[in-house]
Amino acid sequence: MKQDQCAYLLSHQQQNSPILVEEFALLGKDQNCSIVVDSDQASERHCKIEKKIQGYSIVDLRTPGGTFVNATKIAEAFLQEGDEINVGGHYFTFTFEGMKQDQDIGIKSKNLLWSQQLSTLKNISLTPFPVLILGPSGTGKEVLSETLHRCSTRAAGPLIKVNCSALTETLVESELFGHLKGSFTGAINDRKGAFETARGGTLFLDEIGDLPMGLQAKILRAIENEEIRPVGADRSIKTDVRIIAATHQNLKSKIQTGEFRMDLYFRLGVITITPPALAARMEDFDDLLYSFAKKMRVRFSFAAIQKMKKYSWPGNIRELRNSVARASAYYPKMSIEEIHVDNIIDGNSFEVTGVSGLNAAQLPVIKEIEKQMILKRLAANHGNQRKTANDLGIPKSTLHDRLRAYDIDPRQFSE
Repeated sequence: MKQDQCAYLLSHQQQNSPILVEEFALLGKDQNCSIVVDSDQASERHCKIEKKIQGYSIVDLRTPGGTFVNATKIAEAFLQEGDEINVGGHYFTFTFEGMKQDQDIGIKSKNLLWSQQLSTLKNISLTPFPVLILGPSGTGKEVLSETLHRCSTRAAGPLIKVNCSALTETLVESELFGHLKGSFTGAINDRKGAFETARGGTLFLDEIGDLPMGLQAKILRAIENEEIRPVGADRSIKTDVRIIAATHQNLKSKIQTGEFRMDLYFRLGVITITPPALAARMEDFDDLLYSFAKKMRVRFSFAAIQKMKKYSWPGNIRELRNSVARASAYYPKMSIEEIHVDNIIDGNSFEVTGVSGLNAAQLPVIKEIEKQMILKRLAANHGNQRKTANDLGIPKSTLHDRLRAYDIDPRQFSE
C-alpha cells in the first residue's frame, strides 16, 4: 500500500457513494461515530479502522456479536483489497478504488425492460453475491460476466471461465477443484483448479445446466462452505471467489425432471439476470449491427438492413456478429446490398416470415408490459417526457418513438 493511497468502504445495503476512510474511522450505531451503522445488531462503538505503516487495520471493540472479515471473526486484522466486512449484519467492501461504481458499464439498450435490468448492473457488480445469468444462446451472457467482473471490487483479480458443457465428467472435477500428482492416471503433476486459479477474482461457470448431478453437490458445498478439496487430497482449501453462472437451459424444468438440484439453483440464483433474445429487442438492432460493421469495416445499405430485420435471428447477437463477419469475408470493400443478405445469414436459411415460435408468442406480452411502464411513469411525471425518459433509462427520442407506436398522447397526463 502506498502511503498516499486512499481507502473506501462500499456499503452493500445502501449502495450509495463510497465512504472515504482517512487516518481513522470509528464504526457503530452511535450517531457520533464517523461511519454510522444502521443495524440493531451493531454495538454503539463496534470497531475501528486505522491507517498504519503496514496498511489499514480493523479492530473489534470487544463487541458481543463480533466483527467479521471475509466471514471470519477477528480481534484485529489488516485489510486487503476486496475484503468483506460484517459489522452487526451490515456488510461493507474494503477497496482502494472508491470511484469504481461511477464507471460506465459500457452496455446500453433502447429496450425498456432490458434497460431497466442494465440499470442495476453496476450495483450488482459491487456485491459479493452469486449471479445466475439465464437466457438463449448468443444473447451476450459471457459479455455480462465480463462486465460484472470489470465493475466489481475484484477487478484487480482474475476472471476465470469454465465451460461446463465442454468437459467430460471425469475431467470436470479436476478442472474445477484441481488434483494432486498421482491421484489418477495421467496426473503427472499437481494442478490448481479453477476455484484456486480464480482466487481473489471471479469464477464464471458457463453452461452450468450441463454439470453432472454428482458434481452439482460438490459445487454446492464449495459455494456454501467456501472451501474445496482437490482430487486426491485429504484436506480442504479455503476459497475466495465470486461465482457467476450461466446457462441457456430451463433450470426449473431440469429440476422437475431430476437433472438439476433445487438447492444449487437457489444458491446460485441469489441475483438473476435474463438478457432477452435479439428478436425481443429489435430496437437495438441498428446499434448492434453498426458496432459490428465498424469493427469489421463493412457497409450495409438501408434496403439490406430492412431485409435483415425480417429475419428471426434464432442465434441472437452471436448470429448477427457472425453474419457481419461473413459479409466482410465474402464482399470486402463492398456495400452490402439486399441481394447479398441471403448469403450472409447462415447459408440459405433466410426467413421472411419474421419472428417465430416462442418469441412470437412472447412479443405481444413484452410490448404490453413496456406500454404499461410508459403509462405509469407518464402519470407519475404529469406528462413530462424528459423526466419519463430519465426514469425509464432511455433517450428522449426513443420515448417519442414508443409514444407514436403505442398511440399515447402525453398531454392527457398533464396537470
